[in-house]
Amino acid sequence: MAERQCDVIVIGAGTAGLHAYKTATARGADTIVVERGPGGSTCTRVGCMPSKLLIAAARAARHCAEAGRFGVEAAPVSVDAAALWARVRRERDRFDAAIRDEYHAIPDDHRIHGSARFAGPDSVMVGENRIVPRQGIIIATGARPLVPETLEPVRDLVHTHETIFELDHLPQAMAVLGAGPVGLELAQAFARLGVAVTLFDPGDTVAGLADPATNAAAIAALGHEVTLRLGVEAEATRATDGRALLSWEGGSITVDLILAATGRPPELTALDLKASGLELDDHGTPVFDPESRRCGDSAIFIAGDANAWRPVLHEAARGGRIAATVATGGDAPRPLPAFAITFTEPNLTEIGTAFADLPDDARIGCAKVADNGRATADGVAQGLVRLYADRDGVLLGASIAAPEGEHLGHLVALAVDQGMDAARFADQPWYHPTVEELLQMAARDIVGSEQVLV
Repeated sequence: MAERQCDVIVIGAGTAGLHAYKTATARGADTIVVERGPGGSTCTRVGCMPSKLLIAAARAARHCAEAGRFGVEAAPVSVDAAALWARVRRERDRFDAAIRDEYHAIPDDHRIHGSARFAGPDSVMVGENRIVPRQGIIIATGARPLVPETLEPVRDLVHTHETIFELDHLPQAMAVLGAGPVGLELAQAFARLGVAVTLFDPGDTVAGLADPATNAAAIAALGHEVTLRLGVEAEATRATDGRALLSWEGGSITVDLILAATGRPPELTALDLKASGLELDDHGTPVFDPESRRCGDSAIFIAGDANAWRPVLHEAARGGRIAATVATGGDAPRPLPAFAITFTEPNLTEIGTAFADLPDDARIGCAKVADNGRATADGVAQGLVRLYADRDGVLLGASIAAPEGEHLGHLVALAVDQGMDAARFADQPWYHPTVEELLQMAARDIVGSEQVLV
């Protein structure tokens, strides 16, 4: 058995792992990356980028289908499935190649292909070789899609986000299990491309929207395009024609394929975490400090989707940088507001303090999309903005179901991070007519329009 020493080991070469490697190396640490797969980012390969390419095609189809509302007559919409999927994969592969190039740019003597497992709290085995770091071990192994066992009778018809973008056709009918961001985005996209889509979720919320008012607005808007079966668990069996039969109390449907979007648990099984001595939570994930990503008082850190905390790309990248900085003796930066976007139309956006965590004396401002001039001009009437502040008016966060909600969310996130109060937020140069004026309306609703300069 060979032994090798270094300063930092990074397990996993996805978004968090690559940022951890680059940060540790920039800080002068002798850093080794261990990767058992091809390297690169889930986002570019099977996540946010191919989904946005599909959403872009679906949006184009939707605009054509709705052109008549504006006095513009378009020929009946026809979708060339082969051309659609070819573009999705071509552009996806271009994005993915750029990230993989970053991985392969790591010098060969700092990049080990293989599966890592803990040999103790301060060393890792890769095959028969032991690696002993002087400063820290960073777990950045990502997550994997979960396929419920209840789908086993029709497993050959089940896709996840890792396989759905390899289709060569569009089904006539499909079911989506899970009303999280992945399920909602793809459900709406396929519906806009002419697929009959039914979405199931045992809960009564979509996209994790904890604010009941925003959740209701989102359900109302999305329900025009996708059949939503919330609070429903369906049983899957094989139909006589070979398709999938989904049954629930009060109904059933037959579909050509099923998209399982029921969660992405951390990929930690192969690590033999028991040997690390770390405290694990009820799900088997190491307990860690969200600010430093350090696990307990050990020299082990966990970043990205592997820690199941804020599983979005910007947090994975920042988490990798934070873990590497702290592991090599630096200080953790300030925490940023929570920020998540579901890229449906309307965009569903959550920023900062969640509704369920608001103080009892929180102040909430509301603005309806139907009251916004720009949205009305664009033919959009459904949606809601809810802006949160504490008793003194300092902004805490927001829940948004609105067109261009992704941009509104960035403005709120910046304001929350800067400690801005609602009065100052309202008294900004909000150009007219823009969707951004919804934020001014919500801020004025908190402080009262008479207290804001007009």
